[in-house]
Amino acid sequence: MASEVSSESPAPDAAAETPSGSADGTAPAPPGGRPGGGRAHRLRLQSFRNMVLSMALICVGAFGFWLVIPHDESRDPVRTVEYDVAAATAARAAPYDLLVPRGLDEDWRATAVRYDPQGEFGPTWRLGFMDPSDEYVALTQAVPVEGNEDAFVSSVTVGATATGETVEVAGDTWARYEGPKYDALVRVGPEDTTVVMGTAPLDGLTGLTEALAPEPGRAA
Repeated sequence: MASEVSSESPAPDAAAETPSGSADGTAPAPPGGRPGGGRAHRLRLQSFRNMVLSMALICVGAFGFWLVIPHDESRDPVRTVEYDVAAATAARAAPYDLLVPRGLDEDWRATAVRYDPQGEFGPTWRLGFMDPSDEYVALTQAVPVEGNEDAFVSSVTVGATATGETVEVAGDTWARYEGPKYDALVRVGPEDTTVVMGTAPLDGLTGLTEALAPEPGRAA
């Protein structure tokens, strides 16, 4: 008896009915990336553009704000200080007559003030100015060990040495020093050594020296 042959065609392979790609029918991944990679890339570009635009707007706004602020180009950049209180306080502690200038023109501007009771060369008083010609002139007093005055002068003037010349200022004799950075007038007294130094020429140094006077209040 001949075997019975079915007239039905064989069932197609399940894989043949699905679109090319994954077996579960999902859309294939674009070449070189994950599904949806193109959209993520566009979002990143849009975020970057937004950031650049925001920064540009901020810069434009800041510049416009700067334009409307009044600017005084002639404003003096030198920072001035008050020294009256510091001088009065230091005068009570210093073992010598603390000197301060009296009667200077308002064009003299104090820029630094300091009293160090334990300085390298003993108690040290420093007072710095810009003179009317915008040159630096400063006063320094200290109590160096006898015979060590030149080391003190060299230290505060950054290497100035004695010229052998003297100048009479307000009845006192001051030795002239010259150096690569500062020139100076120096007076060695029984209690302290006083140095007036700076970038100013001799008349600027003598201008401050002539104005020096003891600050009241020294302790007995």
